[in-house]
Amino acid sequence: MKAIAYYASLPISDASSLQDIELPEPVAGPRDLLVEVKAISVNPVDTKVRQNAPPQKGEAKVLGWDVAGVVKAVGSEVTLFKSGDKVFYAGSIARAGGNSEMHVVDERIVGHMPKTLGFAEAAALPLTAITAWELLFERLQVREGQSAEGQSLLIVGAAGGVGSILTQLASQLTGLQVIGSASRPQTQAWVRELGADLVIDHSQPLSEELKRAGVANVTHVASLTQTDQHLDQLVEALAPQGKLALIDDPKSLDITKLKRKSLSLHWEFMYTRSLFETADMIEQHKLLNRVAQLIDAGTLKTTVGEHFGTINAANLRRAHELLESGRSKGKIVLEGF
Repeated sequence: MKAIAYYASLPISDASSLQDIELPEPVAGPRDLLVEVKAISVNPVDTKVRQNAPPQKGEAKVLGWDVAGVVKAVGSEVTLFKSGDKVFYAGSIARAGGNSEMHVVDERIVGHMPKTLGFAEAAALPLTAITAWELLFERLQVREGQSAEGQSLLIVGAAGGVGSILTQLASQLTGLQVIGSASRPQTQAWVRELGADLVIDHSQPLSEELKRAGVANVTHVASLTQTDQHLDQLVEALAPQGKLALIDDPKSLDITKLKRKSLSLHWEFMYTRSLFETADMIEQHKLLNRVAQLIDAGTLKTTVGEHFGTINAANLRRAHELLESGRSKGKIVLEGF
């Protein structure tokens, strides 16, 4: 089967950083689905793994943790899916990625694809939807419905992949006042379109931007990028006993700054359940099915920013380059081999 892989951690400008190769077709284990990959999307985790996790010498490592496709075969213990089902999922970072014609994945982290979307539009959703949902409802412990009225959420980096779906979830499913940050007119307009009540510029001091917008403080923060750079401003912006959640990888973080206000800190890593095969691993299956229902009902919309064409090494290198520039909007998708 066709696949895109790398053999060494190289700059994305190097033609060998991602290569078109041939691999044997994988075989489904007892709880696995064998999926024919129709479309993928690209995430910052792809670039981080490529840069920081060189394979063993001579080994080909396949990236890609967002897939939409069709089930071709099921393992002996599979109960949730059958051959022919259209599915979408983010996979497991402990297994080979989905940048290949065929892919195996545990059924417990797979959802039924939204009926109203094509493969490319569906592939944009799983990783970011899982991350945003777990961050909002499980880490920050916000409740669905209007019970959060009087509370507020600042989303730092609201125009990115996770921010694009988190903004929708918070504005559509909760009573939170949703404040998104973006630094360019194009991305600020995108965040407003997604439902943010206010948009501020994170290239300026965040607490000052909030005050200019008439917001004294916020009760919740989702810091999706550059947390270490923004930490002092986030502590300033948060109300006493507020909650700070983050998904990025700060080189250092002085959490003693949170003590005076009794602020709580929450990490979100959507691979935790699949990596440790937690007892509640199937919650990601349920979550993705719920997201599909919300998409089909028109409550949420796909977050495709750009379609980069066919799934091949050249187009994936372009996608990695754009992500590494920090100037992407929404999700980058590729479709077909």
